[in-house]
Amino acid sequence: MKRRSFLGLMGAAGAGLAVPAPARAGVKDFRGFLETPGVLFDGTRCIGCRKCELACNQVNNLPEPEVPFDNLEILDSRRRTDASTFTVVNKFETPNGPVYRKNQCNHCLEPACASSCFVAAFRKNTDSAVDYDDSVCVGCRYCMIACPFEIPTYEYHKVLTPRVMKCTLCGPQMRAGELRLPGCVDICPVEAMIYGPRNELINLANRRFKQFPGRYVEQIYGEHEMGGTSWMYISGTPFRQVGLREDLGTKSAPELTAGALAAVPVVVAVWPVLLGGIYAINKRKEKIAAQEQKQAVAAAVAKSKEEAEEKLATSLSKAEEAANRRVDNEVKKAVKEALAKKEEELKAADASKPDEEEGK
Repeated sequence: MKRRSFLGLMGAAGAGLAVPAPARAGVKDFRGFLETPGVLFDGTRCIGCRKCELACNQVNNLPEPEVPFDNLEILDSRRRTDASTFTVVNKFETPNGPVYRKNQCNHCLEPACASSCFVAAFRKNTDSAVDYDDSVCVGCRYCMIACPFEIPTYEYHKVLTPRVMKCTLCGPQMRAGELRLPGCVDICPVEAMIYGPRNELINLANRRFKQFPGRYVEQIYGEHEMGGTSWMYISGTPFRQVGLREDLGTKSAPELTAGALAAVPVVVAVWPVLLGGIYAINKRKEKIAAQEQKQAVAAAVAKSKEEAEEKLATSLSKAEEAANRRVDNEVKKAVKEALAKKEEELKAADASKPDEEEGK
């Protein structure tokens, strides 16, 4: 179902407001998925080289990071995945020295993201990957809230076509025959990650516990947490010391949220009405804001015009005064010059009288 079709069906649901059937909180029986592939991460082997980050970036054609992959100073800061980074390696200081752990989508057997998505944009595949279909996603981002590992992220920088982004376990590339193993697993120089059938990975972890007593915390993180995950961890230090939650329990997300999700169809039916109301309110707010803005602009224009006229009158008055002063000064100057000239003529006349008398 495409985005437009979904919105059309929501409109029809809002018009009919038929009584919906109870929702199914996702498929609960995943026993057939237990034999599918998974990944086992061994924290005692990881050296924090970030080569897995490099491979993930190349395989998924992601943007180049600001900090190059060969710069290991970034390990000193705690990082999480984002819309352009599907996996990160973090360093944790422990009593026994630094320990590294890779963080990405754990591809739960019964994913919280899938159980919270009412348009089925997320789906657990039989090859263990949790896939995402952006063509049906409506951008509610419930998946981001539901994920107990805080993995899904959103392309907030894309206004028209944002997507929810996360690790795909290289599922699309492996199905197409482009890869034999997930990119991060294939590139690891110390084999800190092993890819294979999930049950065999659990057996491998238990063998390592027996082979190296005292090296590991004898627990496989992800074997039972949140109903089990396809990506599992073994570690030489307590999992909480490497940033993994130990308070999740063993119940899957659908089992925990079945009651709440039963109301999803009701929400879907009523949502168009709610959206219509919100739209009307927003349009009214926009209209009022436009009117207020128009009034404010008119008032500002009137005030500016009044101020301009006042400034012009003041300027004209000052100019007139200046012109009058200049005229007065010119008149005074002319009078002064005329008087001076007349005075000189009188002096010249007085000077010529004795000469005339002597001639007589």
